[in-house]
Amino acid sequence: MSGRYHLRDPLSLIHPRSLKYLNYHLHSLVKGRLWLKILIGMLLGIVVGLVLGPSTGIVSQDVSYVIGEWLALPGYIFLALLQMIVVPLVFASIIRGIAAGEDMEQLKKVGLRTVGYFLATTAVAILIGLGLAMMINPGTFISSDMVQQTMGDEAAPIPEETFSTPEIADLPGMITTILPTNPLGALATGQMLQVVIFSIIIGVALISMAPSQSKPLLELMGSLQEVSMTVVRWSMLLAPVAVFGLICKFTINLGMDALLGMLVYVGTVLLGLLTLLAFYIMIILVVARRSPLGFMQSIRDVLLLAFSTSSSAAVMPLSIKTAEEKLNVRPSISQFVIPLGATINMNGTALYQSIAAVFLAQVFGVELGFGAMLLLMITVVGASIGTPSTPGVGIVILAMILGTVGVPTAGIALIIGVDRILDMSRTAVNVTGDVVTCVIMDKWVGSSRTVVEETAEVEKHEIQRMALGEDVIVNHDGSGHVSTENL
Repeated sequence: MSGRYHLRDPLSLIHPRSLKYLNYHLHSLVKGRLWLKILIGMLLGIVVGLVLGPSTGIVSQDVSYVIGEWLALPGYIFLALLQMIVVPLVFASIIRGIAAGEDMEQLKKVGLRTVGYFLATTAVAILIGLGLAMMINPGTFISSDMVQQTMGDEAAPIPEETFSTPEIADLPGMITTILPTNPLGALATGQMLQVVIFSIIIGVALISMAPSQSKPLLELMGSLQEVSMTVVRWSMLLAPVAVFGLICKFTINLGMDALLGMLVYVGTVLLGLLTLLAFYIMIILVVARRSPLGFMQSIRDVLLLAFSTSSSAAVMPLSIKTAEEKLNVRPSISQFVIPLGATINMNGTALYQSIAAVFLAQVFGVELGFGAMLLLMITVVGASIGTPSTPGVGIVILAMILGTVGVPTAGIALIIGVDRILDMSRTAVNVTGDVVTCVIMDKWVGSSRTVVEETAEVEKHEIQRMALGEDVIVNHDGSGHVSTENL
């Protein structure tokens, strides 16, 4: 017999714990019907806002503004907590998701096909949004007097010379800016596209090393996930009060007339989101050959929680658990696709931003030609990929999109009052897109093991973890080699 050493794929040797096991942080929220508490908070916020608004005369306008700001304080804290924690949560989850892959070849296939699929569906979402906005023309239902009253002198259109379409020669420089030359700066400022790229680079580097060297950092990322989900659970305790305060504040500021005038805009966005949801269901029916009703029943809990939290990152553990246990997606697929999709698969947000941009252009009388529409599409695709998966961020990114096509960014003041319900709705659609992607990638990307075999191995590793008290398991001494013998 002669002993020989063969280099093995590190992915077959190291096994970090799945993010789905942190689902216990979200379990009480699902059982406690957080979504119902959120809806009650919204309705109460509208009623209290109308009562305290200056139109009733109960309090003066200055006093009502002060009351609105204080009522919105829990909402500001809620948004800040989620915005604070989303970057470390996504950063850690993408790295650990890469390490959960079956092998390097499968990881490459999943990565390339997932990104291509994300870009294609994002383009479809934008086309749906632009098509509905141009067909319904929601901006024509808003009176110019209300616009002037809401924004005053800020409602002047941006001069055409202040914005320009990038030239072809500018593209190489723009592409290189997505690489994080200062990773800590990208993490600190929440540049999500740069954070995703940095996470992927770190993750691929880790799984290319000997497990004994990559294990400590993977364990650190696991601790970071645990801390992040603990903060998410804390922030969710504020959610019903937060929604009440935010809705109340914006109702006080806008009044009933403005809210009624915005109904067509809100209806257009919700119709677009329903159309996108129907598109996803068609994919499930045609490509995955699954029952649409059965699929929607399986993902009901994660959709309600996503609606309640307005954060696709916050519900990642439940999304992974749902994909694996109710839709029979292989763990190596779900643990990579869900964290990646929670950051760059923002199709509901892209649809909303395209409708909002056209709506405000119509309100301000800004003509959007073919060139402006094309620039709008490109900008929305880029913005949706780099949008943090936290509540309220979509409206911030919208300001940058409006500037590229010459629409006054002050118009955001007109739509921010109704953004809470739209934010929750588009988050639910975003999460649906992530789960659908898992199902499609599970069908498109082959594997040497069946879903039953892969799930059984994951459960075996979980039993080992409980016995050893370790978060990351290495199957051998960590040298990166195993000894075999020819008999």
